[in-house]
Amino acid sequence: MSNTHRIQWFDQQLREARYPNSNHLAERFEISKRQAQRDIEYMAATLRAPLVYDAKRRGYSYDDSAYVLPHLYMTEDEKRVLRYLVHRYSQYNYDHADTAHRVARLLDRFTDESESELYDRLPMFNADPRMMQLVLLLTEAIKHSRAVQLVYEGEQLTIQPTRLLSRYNDDYVAASCDHGQEQRQFRLSAIAHAAIVGQSAAATETTAVNPTRLEDKSGAPVRKPYRAKVRLVQPLERGGSWNGFAASCSGDDPLLYEIDFYDTNAFLRHLMLSEWQELLAPKWLREKLRQHCSDVLTRLDKER
Repeated sequence: MSNTHRIQWFDQQLREARYPNSNHLAERFEISKRQAQRDIEYMAATLRAPLVYDAKRRGYSYDDSAYVLPHLYMTEDEKRVLRYLVHRYSQYNYDHADTAHRVARLLDRFTDESESELYDRLPMFNADPRMMQLVLLLTEAIKHSRAVQLVYEGEQLTIQPTRLLSRYNDDYVAASCDHGQEQRQFRLSAIAHAAIVGQSAAATETTAVNPTRLEDKSGAPVRKPYRAKVRLVQPLERGGSWNGFAASCSGDDPLLYEIDFYDTNAFLRHLMLSEWQELLAPKWLREKLRQHCSDVLTRLDKER
């Protein structure tokens, strides 16, 4: 459980004049007294809570009853973004590494300790939309043991990705090639195109990574992904992802899905290669796809 829940409980105890202390907090949430004291210190130092210790009652109270806790609630998507940042800063091994590690520990206090399995795989990549979409796709392939077809430094390959890793301040995917006969590492920045191919024999439920605050190449914030509404040919087996793109069923139609994407060009390529019935929204994406198809047909007509 994150310290958000503990702080909210402690705040409620203070408002009810129960004079809580670190022992109460530790017993209530089954944590160490030292951890409980860190939560209290965090409230005072970072959240600027006007805490006063009453020695007679052996507990804390608010010196100013008008104080209100800052907005502490986070969505699951925001927690995932924090998990990514925790991993990124904790793996930093260059100049000012100690400072980066302290930032990682601070951010980790806002996340759920149990939500770490997927993010232990994430490398220290720059969070631009194209790179994030590539990592989402590769993570999907790894989780479901599916093959990926990619264009790497001008070479077209089919690989079976096994894990994501970071070396020398760059990011790679480790994969097997030639039906497992060869093991290679591919630099993510050199992958021009990637698409999931094939189907896993034993697919498991996907935990989609859907960060809500990234930065594009210009440095401008992208607070949420683009969202397309697509009617597919058949329902997704387990939901959660459409070949690496986060998907959720929309309405009562079992074939209608809302698909999140960050890189428009990558999603357009996916639409060109995948089977689907209807692209309902957004309008600008429909127009972009129509224009792309029109350009292809024009070039084909010129060849006659």
